[in-house]
Amino acid sequence: MRSGFANQLLKPPFLSKIKRPQTATLVILGAIACLIAIALGWFSGSGAIAHFFSQVHRAQQQSPFWLELPDLPQKYLWMPTIILAAIAFTVTKICPKPTPVSRAIVVGILLALTIRYLLWRSVSTLNVGDPLNGIFSLGLLWVEIYILVIGSIQLYLLLKTPERNAEADRLERDVLAGQFLPTVDILIPTYDEPSFILRRTVIGCQALDYPHKTVYLLDDTRRPEVKQLAEELGCHYLTRPDNFAAKAGNLNHALEFTEGELVAVFDADFIPTKNFLNRTVGFFQDEKMALVQTPQSFYNPDPIARNLGLENIIPPEEEVFYRQIQPFKDGAGSLLCAGTSFVVRRTALERVGGFVTESISEDYFTGIRLSAVGYKMVYLNEKLSAGLAAETIAEHLTQRTRWARGTLQAFFIDSNPLTIPGLTFRQRLGHLEGLLYWFTSISRVFLILMPLAYAFLGVVPLRTDGRELLYFFIPYYCVSLLTFSWLNRRSRSAFLSEIYAFFPCFPLAFEIVKVMLNPFDGGFKVTKKGTQKDDLQFSWKLGLPIIMLFFATLISLFVNWQRWSTVANLDAFPGVRLGLIWSVYNLIILAVTLLILIDIPKPDGYEWLALRRVVKLKIDGQETPIWGVTNSMSEVGMEVALTQNLGGFMDSDRLMKKCEKSTFYPISQIAVNLTILDEKLSLKGAIAHYNCSGEFPTLRVAFEGVTVAQHRKLVEMLFCRPGQWKDLESPGELRSLWLLFKVLLKPRFLCDRNVRAIRVSQV
Repeated sequence: MRSGFANQLLKPPFLSKIKRPQTATLVILGAIACLIAIALGWFSGSGAIAHFFSQVHRAQQQSPFWLELPDLPQKYLWMPTIILAAIAFTVTKICPKPTPVSRAIVVGILLALTIRYLLWRSVSTLNVGDPLNGIFSLGLLWVEIYILVIGSIQLYLLLKTPERNAEADRLERDVLAGQFLPTVDILIPTYDEPSFILRRTVIGCQALDYPHKTVYLLDDTRRPEVKQLAEELGCHYLTRPDNFAAKAGNLNHALEFTEGELVAVFDADFIPTKNFLNRTVGFFQDEKMALVQTPQSFYNPDPIARNLGLENIIPPEEEVFYRQIQPFKDGAGSLLCAGTSFVVRRTALERVGGFVTESISEDYFTGIRLSAVGYKMVYLNEKLSAGLAAETIAEHLTQRTRWARGTLQAFFIDSNPLTIPGLTFRQRLGHLEGLLYWFTSISRVFLILMPLAYAFLGVVPLRTDGRELLYFFIPYYCVSLLTFSWLNRRSRSAFLSEIYAFFPCFPLAFEIVKVMLNPFDGGFKVTKKGTQKDDLQFSWKLGLPIIMLFFATLISLFVNWQRWSTVANLDAFPGVRLGLIWSVYNLIILAVTLLILIDIPKPDGYEWLALRRVVKLKIDGQETPIWGVTNSMSEVGMEVALTQNLGGFMDSDRLMKKCEKSTFYPISQIAVNLTILDEKLSLKGAIAHYNCSGEFPTLRVAFEGVTVAQHRKLVEMLFCRPGQWKDLESPGELRSLWLLFKVLLKPRFLCDRNVRAIRVSQV
């Protein structure tokens, strides 16, 4: 047994949990206690506290001269917005892809506008004349500062965003020429994933175009069928007597029985393209290189896009992380190991004691330890693998809460990136951004509840008017809106980003409170993959609080509308219009969230991919072959658009009439032999459905009797082609806004004719 991994395995994580005092929890509880004491003192009329806030209130009413509105007609107050927006728009059009210079111009404008806005908010808009208004006003300011500080850190880190594609091209030549071919162990950890998912992953790893590789299937559930699968496919099978330390323990156990110079890790549902190792291994010619991470892409739509009917229109949520966040983390030296689709040097792992077992986010903290001892980690922003996104909203949230818990455990373990020796200031700043990000869910809960305070408590947390908003807020908002998608490489628009951030904020906020009070309560929850369901499903556990909040916000809208329409002097009650606007905005967000929580039926456990291949079909009993082109394919079947009519085959009047009334009409299965010419692959199948509403019929064929060799070719054709996973560009802001309204007016679960739901079942 290797001593490094032995030491790691002999150090149970629960010992550090018991010994280490939860300093972060004590600090947070102490800060909350201080704030509560100040609030109670303010409400009780404590002399010192009340005097302090009265002084602040007077100062807020006398803004410094450099924050006073210019004495100009309102139309001229638009000038800062018009000028700065024009500059930003011009830069993004001249440079559709950010360059160091164009990015610096845009980031400089945004940082300047952020500082200007925060100064105005801090010294001119607070309503601290009484304790109730003051608490909400200061709370709102804190929330805004928190969100904008995180955004500013991101903007600063964006200034250095390396592109490594050309470097990968150069280094790949040494690998292809055989000048650098280290041995690679490919590890596939699995816990309860279905065998049909594991089969395609193992086949994909075996298809890698690299000579010195060995594939290991690491079964943490000790299933006989998985062992049989490994024997059938010819890969190594490893298991262990317990599940200590979950995925990290599984990987560490495998490292004891393998010898490769490099280790590649793929989750059980991730399939690499054939050139994955050729593109990544070359980086390890640098002896200080410890890890190369590649992005995760997905061959199925995420549940948010699917439930809204926007698959193939909006990219998956993770795209923002892999197109924007990971590149600037790479530039800061704070790259996040994502747990799959990466290659790591074995000797580097040995030096840090193997994969970290202190946290459920073993990948993240292993990367931190590698950086802390001086190793390099790089991010190659090329889609060289694809896996399954979470298939239901409940599983999507389970995955996110696990990530939040694992990341925030940083405050309670030795691998805390803010305190571990060996990291630079810029590296710590990159990790700080990631830690702070998770707390934004609490901030968003505050923002979504604020209109209720407007309506039911009569609170006005913002003292301002339309002219001030026009001069101080609108320039910042417009430039941010214009450049948001450009900076994140078209992975998300600002409006869609709001939807993705708001819908999980309540469960995430609850999870964050739990983890800060009891960070190690709860184990590693695996995201279920390969599921299928025939009915609509609404998650009442997640949806009931949203429904209650929706109706409360609807009531607040009427209250704020009544107040707005009846107050004679709105200038004496500044900020009241915002309550009305805010209620409308939150209603839209909450309505879309409710639609997100309705999971659309998914009757097929296999994923169908759009793939065009020429096919020759020979129907049983007919001598003449029929030619067609595939519209889509999976491992179990294909849909073929024929390039000729079927002649006398199944063209009776009865069938034709029924065909006109149905998208696909089921028929008694008819045997067919088919050949995919480009792949030289022959298969047997049965025609199960047909459609004849177009010029030529379309058939759906189910494969039968597929051999291992045939399945290998199918998997390689469907999932392993280099360059097949492309970036999907998010719609622009106006189109995104239109899509959200369209979703509200025509919900998919009501209007999509392909959704065949019999009943709505509770989850």
